[in-house]
Amino acid sequence: MNVAIIGAAATRVGKIQSPPDAEVQVLEQEVLADVVIDAVADAGIDHSVIGGMGFAMPRPYTLQKYFGTFMASYLGIAMDGYVTEVLGNGMTGAFAFEHAADNIRSGRAEVALALGVNFETATSAAEHMMSSMRAVGDVNFQAQFGISPIAWYAMDAMRYMHEHGVTRADIATVAVKNRLHASMNPVAQFQKALTLDDVLAQRPIVEPLGLYEVPPRGDGAICLVLASEQFAKASGRPYALVRGHGFHHEGAHQITSAPSDMIRLNAARRAGAAAFESARLSPADIDVSELYAPCTIVEVLVTEALGLIPTGEGAYWAREGRTRFDGDIPVATSGGLTSRGHPSYVTPLYSLLESFEQVTGRAGSRQVPNAELALTTAELGNYNAAMVHILEGVRP
Repeated sequence: MNVAIIGAAATRVGKIQSPPDAEVQVLEQEVLADVVIDAVADAGIDHSVIGGMGFAMPRPYTLQKYFGTFMASYLGIAMDGYVTEVLGNGMTGAFAFEHAADNIRSGRAEVALALGVNFETATSAAEHMMSSMRAVGDVNFQAQFGISPIAWYAMDAMRYMHEHGVTRADIATVAVKNRLHASMNPVAQFQKALTLDDVLAQRPIVEPLGLYEVPPRGDGAICLVLASEQFAKASGRPYALVRGHGFHHEGAHQITSAPSDMIRLNAARRAGAAAFESARLSPADIDVSELYAPCTIVEVLVTEALGLIPTGEGAYWAREGRTRFDGDIPVATSGGLTSRGHPSYVTPLYSLLESFEQVTGRAGSRQVPNAELALTTAELGNYNAAMVHILEGVRP
């Protein structure tokens, strides 16, 4: 059974989490419940038709455990479909989407929610970094040396510049383009325009990547309303049909000691090929792409791995304006992870939201003209695994 997105709502990405010593605490369940109410209203449905929920597991800093079933109780929704809570590092939101969609594909529900909340901004930098490093590589071998995700992306950038004669300034134009897009996105964390000089003037985080070329920490809550294609058609409203899907895991944990081409992103290539095959489409058919790209260099690499841009040309195309919302291959029209923000466990859901809005004509001033087909990605580590979705807009 085909699955469609029929409604959505999200908070603006930013600082929502309360400091531990704050007199008044912002509670995750209250923030997420408000978003669910808005998403259900956006879909034009009654909550009684919701038959399943796929939750992105909250960050480890969330005190409430078994958060998914707690939220089902908090919302007062009984259902016959599965209520699941999933974890997959940066792919967490995409897995939540798939679990919600499987309720519909299996016939357990006609309507299901894919949702989650990510709070992390009031957690100390030391605690957050310790959690991140323990997720990278082998805790008994690699993590103890302090390697972080930004470090491996920086190595990607150095290798890419070496192989293709690209400059840091070429890659940094991605940040300028994404901030332009974010300036038009009401849910984006950073909305003030940047110049290339602004980007290049920032302090380094890991050479050659500076502050504006890496993702900020951010909080966010989001809910997507999914339905069977039959239910979506009957609604008489625009919707986004899941046209294609692909996934591949390389059998490596985030980074690997086995020799490999670190900038090829083989998992993205294979997942993308599977998605295009299932959708009976090619990269040339895609109107807009919303990619999981924590750093500027990752956007460049993923566009090439998916076949959207020729190998070695990704940075140049960004520099030339071809990946802007008004260019010939729009990428990250939401502002991407560097400007829209990166509440990591729900980031893939924010990407699906942008794709839904683009193909249903709801993207406002950043709308890509006549956008009908959108592609999204999610990843695990340095793209050791990837998931790709292709959405098609249907407007009755």
